Amino acid sequence: MEGFHTAATVCLSLHSHSGDGLWEKEEDLVSVTVRSFSGEIHIVKVAKRKGMEGVRLLYSEEGEGKEEDAGGMWATLSSLMGGGEEGQKKESTFGKNETINVFSIASGHLYERFLRIMMLSVLKHTTHPVKFWFLENYLSPTFKDFIPDMAEHYGFQYQLVQYKWPRWLHQQKEKQRLIWGYKILFLDVLFPLSVKHIIFVDADQIVRADLAELLEVPLDGAPYGYTPFCNDRPEMEGFRFWERGYWRSHLGNRRYHISALYVVDLLRFRQLAAGDRLRGQYQALSQDPNSLANLDQDLPNNMIHQVPIKSLPQEWLWCETWCSESSKSAAKTIDLCNNPLTKEPKLTRAMRILPEWSGYDGEIRDLQEARATTPPTRPTASHHKHSEL
Repeated sequence: MEGFHTAATVCLSLHSHSGDGLWEKEEDLVSVTVRSFSGEIHIVKVAKRKGMEGVRLLYSEEGEGKEEDAGGMWATLSSLMGGGEEGQKKESTFGKNETINVFSIASGHLYERFLRIMMLSVLKHTTHPVKFWFLENYLSPTFKDFIPDMAEHYGFQYQLVQYKWPRWLHQQKEKQRLIWGYKILFLDVLFPLSVKHIIFVDADQIVRADLAELLEVPLDGAPYGYTPFCNDRPEMEGFRFWERGYWRSHLGNRRYHISALYVVDLLRFRQLAAGDRLRGQYQALSQDPNSLANLDQDLPNNMIHQVPIKSLPQEWLWCETWCSESSKSAAKTIDLCNNPLTKEPKLTRAMRILPEWSGYDGEIRDLQEARATTPPTRPTASHHKHSEL
């Protein structure tokens, strides 16, 4: 890409590289002999040219949030993706016929049951077209077999996306932590460039409002918006880790945000190279097993100074563990987050605190039974697959 080449050659010179003799260096160009398509990883070290020490590669000297002059790397990328400064200054208006794109991840039959109910709650509260995006890596054959029936019956679109965890990125051994990683580390590469916004909604969540309202909330230049944790219940004070120690000093006057629901401006996310920044910080911190205990939350909150988070109105996420009972009636989504005091099972909690949950569950069960009796003719699901970065 010409913009990238220009930025690199003007500001940087090649310093050293790893390799086994397949590299040939001529001035500041390196020729690489390809002998296999299985892929090899080489580390190239660069240094700023003399006189270019004060030039910033991603931003101009005027400060955070302003791209380099026209012709620079990120200005070129912005142009290719339909962005630029004009798009940053003016918040987009979500049209009445635009599609709401909802991303979610589920693993195991219980969470797939929650996921189907979450989807139904989204559909019950909007007149907009809805497209659901699911990470195929962890879906069961049962879910993938039924989702076309549900899509045909309720009239929504869906797409399965796949992504191979890069070999050069620190691997997670626990399945839950892998899922947390997929929630945040690859937002810039999971979806086609035509998708402007994505809303992540946890599988174990009920939506009580039109998600189109969330897309009207101005992000003020941030690439994504999260809802902060509530701090309304005195009995949970000892569990609010973000109010002391590292998090208190790191966040300052900022809030610690929960990752159960967030909206992403994918254009802005890519303009800021937010994916690269998050992966870089993840790579540095994840080597320590004591870091990123809640990977999908700790990482974006840790990066809040480099990748800003817009705090969404509190009513966009209510959780019984942290939020007061009096604020529940105004909640636009309700999440079944864990309670470290009671350790109540989520299925029990769902039926206790959500009057509509059993109705949704029964409606989907009836559809499953009907379709098992008379299987319909349906189109094949669409897929969006990516390999490594």
